[in-house]
Amino acid sequence: MFKVPYAQLREKLIASGKITPRELDDKIKAKINDLSGLISEEGAAHIIANELGIQIAQSNDERLKVKEIMPGMRNVNLAGKIVRKYDVREFTKGETKGKVASILLGDETGSLRIVFWNDQVNIFDGLAEGDIVLVKEGYVKESAAGKEVHIGDRASVEVNPQGIEISNVRTTPTAQRKTIAKIEPDEQCELFGTVVQIFDPRYWNTCPTCNKKVVETNGTYTCNEHAQVTPGIGYVMNAVIDDGTGNIRCVFWKQQTNSLTQRQEPDYAKIRENPSTIEEIKTELLGEQIKLVGKVQKNEMFARLEFNVSSVERARPEDELKRLEK
Repeated sequence: MFKVPYAQLREKLIASGKITPRELDDKIKAKINDLSGLISEEGAAHIIANELGIQIAQSNDERLKVKEIMPGMRNVNLAGKIVRKYDVREFTKGETKGKVASILLGDETGSLRIVFWNDQVNIFDGLAEGDIVLVKEGYVKESAAGKEVHIGDRASVEVNPQGIEISNVRTTPTAQRKTIAKIEPDEQCELFGTVVQIFDPRYWNTCPTCNKKVVETNGTYTCNEHAQVTPGIGYVMNAVIDDGTGNIRCVFWKQQTNSLTQRQEPDYAKIRENPSTIEEIKTELLGEQIKLVGKVQKNEMFARLEFNVSSVERARPEDELKRLEK
């Protein structure tokens, strides 16, 4: 089963033209009262949709937009443009070895990862950034980075199919804007706030093939899967943002740290050698307004909520003004 967020249910009902926003709010309140509060807003919205004859779930043959895809869906069809192609990774699970690869696929409503496993990686090898792909019969899962469409045995991928054009691509994952005061654990959302504190990066050495940590012995670096390697560098940075309703510690992994600081791995290799140079970056970031998409997680050790960032943008005042005008 999959769950359609209340905001999207509300949008579909209003878009049908059969009910106004005010009428919908009144009907939802009335349904909740009639059932003595034993139903959620989402449940009330589903009942109203049925009463009005409005279809919420799409048929299996219908092609969906990124924003319409929900964790738990199966036999999903969607089309989009490849925004980014990630490296193939090898893994070991027990005595079994496998491969996994992914692309970031986008349309005008948002972007998400398409994940290829084992034999399906052969399809991935023939793809390039900028290609338009049509995915058929994928299934949707949710990871720490958000929703993903997985290419299973039944799924197929068409490259640059005739009759499908994707002009505008929204690369920021679609997520509902929340204030820090109202976030809940395990919630995928968007936050907007000001950087008020930054912590030094933490580093580790990685295998250039599988990106797993490597072990150093007398200057030699060894990966459990790929033997002796010349290591790459992994890193993570933490920062605290405040939006006026509260503050939260945010975790930026390697790609997100690069986006936040507008630096790349070679820069961090130099910073690692000369840690004092990070102070310039921290000073630059303090007071910056940023927009983050990610997932709220509970840090059990410190009994606090943290935000695991999947994408980050420096805020543009003109975009926020347009949002406030709406």
